[in-house]
Amino acid sequence: MRFILCPPKEQASPVPPPILAFEDVHLSLPSAGGTVDILRGVRLTVAKGESVAIVGPSGSGKSTLLMLSAGLELPSRGNVRALGRDLTSLNEDSRARFRGEHIGIVFQSFHLIPTMTALENTALVLELIGGRKAEARAKEILARVGLSARLSHYPAQLSGGEQQRVALARALISQPSIILADEPTGNLDQKRASDAAALLFELQREKGAALLIATHDAALAKNCQRALHMREGRLTESPKEERE
Repeated sequence: MRFILCPPKEQASPVPPPILAFEDVHLSLPSAGGTVDILRGVRLTVAKGESVAIVGPSGSGKSTLLMLSAGLELPSRGNVRALGRDLTSLNEDSRARFRGEHIGIVFQSFHLIPTMTALENTALVLELIGGRKAEARAKEILARVGLSARLSHYPAQLSGGEQQRVALARALISQPSIILADEPTGNLDQKRASDAAALLFELQREKGAALLIATHDAALAKNCQRALHMREGRLTESPKEERE
């Protein structure tokens, strides 16, 4: 009897778990007029290295979604997972530590500390989590965004575009796995907005981080790999015309 050996079947590579996942997330907040539903059953996954834009009108819940992604807010129902960790199960101190080590945030209004220099504002993130060589790392990332000559300048001495680059440097100094950007070009003119967006995507690709952007900027959304639409707290695939 002869046996014919068949080559082993190729097994499909396992799909890696998402870097960020929303599982039926609801957020309701009390108000003078009664309970307000901010998010309604949001489901979202973002993969490692993926860029995702959240577009939609003001008040639709875009910024709130980013707040939950960072653990700065907790859902009323549902779970938010980042790098496999359930943020809703962590206490405030643990969430702050996790955020400092793994999540970079670019706020619309920059939120730079006015009494600290560009170098100090950038190094602060690593110092708060006990990172080593915070000042050296801050100088390195500020050089990367073209601000080597502005290390000792305070926010009031910097232009809007320079402040945005400090905010980007601060968000990226810990080499985060997740970058959250809330209207990152909203306070800039067209030229500075274009430059800031190009730098954000370039640094995101270099680090292989997941990028989640809340934006009204159609050009910015178009440069993302995927765009989703937020309206009245619900998230859906963004209509194609909103990205053109």
